[in-house]
Amino acid sequence: MSPAAAIAPITYDNRHVFLPGAGLDRSWFAELAPRLEAARRETLDDVELWQRSVADSSVAIPAAKQPLDAGFINLPQRLLNEYRQRRDTSELGRIIATARRLADAADRIVVLGIGGSYMGARALFEALCHPYHNELPRGERGGRPRVYFDGNNFDTDGTAGLLDLVNTNGQGADPLDRWALVPISKSGGTLETAAAFRVFLRAFERANQAGRQAAIAGLLVPVTGATGKLRDLARSLGCTDVFDIPDGVGGRFSIFSAVGLLPAAVLGIDVVRLLEGAAAMNDRFQSAPPGNNPVLDYVATCHLAEERRGQTIRILSTWGKGLEAVGLWYDQLLSESLGKEEVGATPLTVVNTRDLHSRGQQHQEGRRDKLISNIVVKQPHRDALKIGTLPGDEDKLNALADKSLADCLAAAVAGTNQAYLDVGRPTADILLPRLDEASLGQLFQFFMLATVVEGRLIGINPYGQPGVEAYKKNMNRILQGK
Repeated sequence: MSPAAAIAPITYDNRHVFLPGAGLDRSWFAELAPRLEAARRETLDDVELWQRSVADSSVAIPAAKQPLDAGFINLPQRLLNEYRQRRDTSELGRIIATARRLADAADRIVVLGIGGSYMGARALFEALCHPYHNELPRGERGGRPRVYFDGNNFDTDGTAGLLDLVNTNGQGADPLDRWALVPISKSGGTLETAAAFRVFLRAFERANQAGRQAAIAGLLVPVTGATGKLRDLARSLGCTDVFDIPDGVGGRFSIFSAVGLLPAAVLGIDVVRLLEGAAAMNDRFQSAPPGNNPVLDYVATCHLAEERRGQTIRILSTWGKGLEAVGLWYDQLLSESLGKEEVGATPLTVVNTRDLHSRGQQHQEGRRDKLISNIVVKQPHRDALKIGTLPGDEDKLNALADKSLADCLAAAVAGTNQAYLDVGRPTADILLPRLDEASLGQLFQFFMLATVVEGRLIGINPYGQPGVEAYKKNMNRILQGK
């Protein structure tokens, strides 16, 4: 049995969306099926076109397809194949070895990046690590370092506070006294990250005055494109390990490159299993028909809700704190991919049951412009925590003494779905067997594939983000006094 076959699949349940009174007609789904198939075929054809253009420079990519960053789709399987054939000398093998070396050498890792250059790594960190990982003693972290993220904003207080935290007064031989730096930027020209790198590089050099070159060689690991400003800077600094962001893989689609895999491996996350989950989702996407294909079914449900019912706001309801950063990663993915030419749904992440006490009222009785998709984990990391008894039962909870927090969460999911259904507000569920690497690998690939398929379905190029460039140009012009 192949590793992918052994993976418990995530599932997508949209039954509530098509129940009588919920707003959508099942016949519409069948009508959309041929267009869905065409969008899937175009998505896969894009991969072939991109691969041919890489292999043969005479193969031109049509202007309407540019940019074409379809390289993310086959990336998980390519990395796995190379790793199984070449192990330590493969790209994944090098990532794992460097991560282990960084973890052994330093107790704090500062990851610098913005957008897709850090959001995937942060999502993996929050979903798969102890919720208070950075607060634990090193032994209870499995010997893994604390990880911090910066370079994603011009926040003086935030950056200065992190500089206070890392050791800027000289690094000793003990890993507990040392910190490492991982700047991530494909071009190296994004100002938020580039400016932060200069600030942290100065602090890093001050902390390593006695052995600057050795520290840079061992504790400074850039992740960047084959060419660009950060690549040039890494070369001038003499960095030993520099990892590539592959051509044909855009920033928000880069979680399964070194962008996400290096920080994840530093934390001890099983990156092989993560990639196996992504590859398993690819297999389902390519082979299963609409109606039994989570990617196509999700696209169809979202598209029909938007087109037939005006539900242009997509609520990703994450049931558990650990998945909030996954939702924020998806916010960027959907916004930058489809928010073009005055179309594209607006994503919004909520964490329940927390946000039922803030946004729940609006979702229950506000405008009918929202489609709610729940992400529900069937099996949490930890053993059940029972409510238990109090001798006086002053809070009147003894009747629930044998119930666990997981029981309460399950009841909240079911009760909320029913409350919305009772007033004709449909919900759908994305069900994860457990919160582990295989499930997260599937989930990230599911969202990326669905976003590209929807773009092709509505005639929008899901790659590139031309609107983001406008603020950058104005900002640089203002700073340079032009």
